[in-house]
Amino acid sequence: MLKSLKTYQLLFLRLILILAGIEFSIYLHKIKFVFAPIFGFLIVFFMIVELYFYVKNIILLYDKTISSIIQNDFTSDFSKHKSSKNDLFQLYDILKNKQNEQISKDIIYTSILNNIETGIIILQKQENDWDIFLMNDYFSSHFNVPKFSKWKYLKNQLPALCEIIDKDDFQEIKTAIDISINEQNLQTFVLQASRTVIFERDYYIVLLDSIQNVVEKKEKDAWINLMKVISHELLNSITPIRSICQNLQDLVEQDSLSTEDLEDIKNSVETMLRRSDHLQKFVEGYRKLAMLPSPKKQKLELKDLVNNSLDIMEPMFKKENIEIVNSISRHYSITVDPQQMEQVLINLLTNSINALQKINQKQIFISAEAKENRTFIKIADNGNGIEKEIENKIFLPFFTTRNEGAGIGLTLSKNIIEAHGGYINYKNENEKTVFEICLIED
Repeated sequence: MLKSLKTYQLLFLRLILILAGIEFSIYLHKIKFVFAPIFGFLIVFFMIVELYFYVKNIILLYDKTISSIIQNDFTSDFSKHKSSKNDLFQLYDILKNKQNEQISKDIIYTSILNNIETGIIILQKQENDWDIFLMNDYFSSHFNVPKFSKWKYLKNQLPALCEIIDKDDFQEIKTAIDISINEQNLQTFVLQASRTVIFERDYYIVLLDSIQNVVEKKEKDAWINLMKVISHELLNSITPIRSICQNLQDLVEQDSLSTEDLEDIKNSVETMLRRSDHLQKFVEGYRKLAMLPSPKKQKLELKDLVNNSLDIMEPMFKKENIEIVNSISRHYSITVDPQQMEQVLINLLTNSINALQKINQKQIFISAEAKENRTFIKIADNGNGIEKEIENKIFLPFFTTRNEGAGIGLTLSKNIIEAHGGYINYKNENEKTVFEICLIED
């Protein structure tokens, strides 16, 4: 404990002085001095008392430091003792800094948990009962419950939630539950719960996400995006048409029309027809997405379906000098709507053709694989790929990077595959742009 060199030196010096004082007083007594030895022994007595209080203060200081560490209390200030370079004070400062850092992290983490729109409650096992270790603000406010410290109190407020957790004996859960909020209509939540042991302490973490909130937010975002697209397309067509109509009105109000005026009228009508055709195609594309008929499924060979699509696209492949690498050799039976699936393949092949416009050696790769009850169809090309910034937008309605594109091909393909109970995704694989279709057989 008394590891400081300075402390050793001061103690050693005091002991030497006391011993020297005693020896000197004895010497004075031997040479027959009367009062000098008494005075010397008084000085030695006061030196011993001073040594006692010096050692006592050191021990009390160390005891206070150790007690602060044990009790996790770092409010004391030992900065004036830092000059001693004692290991105990250095340990105190290290632990104090670690505690301050941990407190800062706890405040940040708690702030994050309190600001996310997910109900979170963490339980801690105490003997045979559970205490509420943490309840975030969203959980407390959304379910209108105080921040209880005991699990048993929460049971009275949210019996539907607590009964499910109790029934599964606080084990891992992932399910949907209906909970009544403020005695209003039932709301559906996704319940995810997990159990973990940290430093021999048992914790149970419960997450609650409102399905309604997620769906409403997605719907709102979808409507906003759709309105932006529709208003953009309508304005792009209506604004020039209105301007042309105003110009035509000015021309027909003239007393006579020159050859140049007639030419302007002709060009204006042609422009109006072009914009009207574009608007008509846009509306038809929207109708295709909104009124997609249910698939009329029948069992057929994937190889035949792919070959039919390739035959349809053959003139375009020849025109663009594109090599088709079709590695589907096995027989894969799939249950799909032939017309709709053919449309999907044509859309994906058309996308590949457009992606290969600036490539010298143009190649499209078609492959398939069956795993359990799933059939995977891949259409890949060695084009420039899709920019990272727009990867999450390619399946949005009317989103396109081509001036002449309608932006419904991939959206329509996605809707068709999902109507068949499958899914379609995009990825980069071996420097190729790959669209993968997954069909699930019942």
